[in-house]
Amino acid sequence: MKIGVVTRSFPEFSNAETAAFMAGNDLLYTELCFSQTDSNYWVYNGRSDLSEMTDSRAERIVRMYRDAGIEVSVLGVFTNLMEPDDAEREANLKYFERMIQIASHTGIPTVATECGFIPGRRGINADTYEQDFDRLKQGLSRLVDYCARYTVDVALEACVLDVVPSAKRARDLIAQVGSSRLKILLDPANYIANSSEYDMFRYLGPHIAYLHGKDRKVNDQKGRVVGDGDIDWPLFMRLYHEHAQDKPVIMEYVNKDNAAMVRDRLIAAARVAQLNSAGNGRQEEIV
Repeated sequence: MKIGVVTRSFPEFSNAETAAFMAGNDLLYTELCFSQTDSNYWVYNGRSDLSEMTDSRAERIVRMYRDAGIEVSVLGVFTNLMEPDDAEREANLKYFERMIQIASHTGIPTVATECGFIPGRRGINADTYEQDFDRLKQGLSRLVDYCARYTVDVALEACVLDVVPSAKRARDLIAQVGSSRLKILLDPANYIANSSEYDMFRYLGPHIAYLHGKDRKVNDQKGRVVGDGDIDWPLFMRLYHEHAQDKPVIMEYVNKDNAAMVRDRLIAAARVAQLNSAGNGRQEEIV
């Protein structure tokens, strides 16, 4: 299993320190978010000034991880694709295009985003849902055009708190956008309140670019580390091995003090899944 961790788990570290920590803890895959002390540009649901993030500077940062044996699987963007102000939304999309250019230039195959949200009214609102969903779809259509130009994929992280709250709705969105460049960042914590472990892979298995290792209680607003929520991790890992085992599982919500422990929880769940599969003598077909 390909286990890694997001760089934004370690905002107190430089990129070199982050890479060394990952390598020292056998976390060999990452979602790079330009969130370290020497490249602090990551803004959740927004954007930052990337004028100083030149191609050569981005190359140096990515090389630090690769030289430490870390695969930079994803460049994390996570800006707001539903911004209602047209000028701000256009700026967000141009910011995203620049991140796609950086990913392409540095050989990172995927960029990642959430749906985005309007602060103070996150989620589904009956009076605006259709226009919000359509605005998201239009934004993703722009992104996949950029991605086709630069030969990069975009992975969408949907969530029960947003306008794409289930695995089935995410698959329907992919069909409506109609581009093989649109993939899924499967975060089981974001779906568990609306989609079973089976449904996550039933609807999204063929579209997964990578996964987040994160947990959630079904009625929680925020996620938790693996093993502290309601996800059946041995079941999830069995389905992962059947349908997405070549994809990185990149942990979230960990820190320098518990990252190794959470890594071991994932490994233990995978071992239980393997034993259960061997005992059953068969795999369940779900797609």
